[in-house]
Amino acid sequence: MEINKQIAEYIDSLPAQKRKDMLSLHETILLLLPGCKVWFFDGKDNSGKVISNPNIGYGTRTINYADGNKKEFYQIGISGNSTGISVYVIGLEDKNYLKETIGKKIGKASVIAYCIKFKTIADINMNVLSKVIIEGSNYTKINKI
Repeated sequence: MEINKQIAEYIDSLPAQKRKDMLSLHETILLLLPGCKVWFFDGKDNSGKVISNPNIGYGTRTINYADGNKKEFYQIGISGNSTGISVYVIGLEDKNYLKETIGKKIGKASVIAYCIKFKTIADINMNVLSKVIIEGSNYTKINKI
C-alpha cells in the first residue's frame, strides 16, 4: 500500500482530538522539511506481532552498526500513544540534549532522551517544537550518524 494512504488511514483511525493534532503535526513537518522522505511503520514485526505504536517518519539517515551493517532510517518520527503524541528526534548523540535545551521551553510535555511526549498540541510551544524538528534533521544530516 502507498505510504501516503497508510498514513492517512492511520491518522483517520485515531480519536478525534489526537487525529486533529497528528494531522496538523504531519502537515507542519512536511512544510518544515520539504521534499524529505516520508516513512510509515505500522508497529508490527515480520510475523505480524505488534511491537510498538505506528510511526510516521521524516527524512533519511544511515545507522552504522558495530558489526559493519548499515540501515536506512528516519530522522524525525511521530506517533500517537495511549496518553497523547510522541515526537522522536533520532540520532542525537547526547541523551540529555533535548531536556537541557528545550525542557523548560516546550510547554506541558515530558522530554526524555530523544522523545518529546505531550497530550495535545495546545499544551506545547509549536515554535520550539518546529525548531527542534529542523535542528534535529540538520544535525543527523551533518553528523551522518
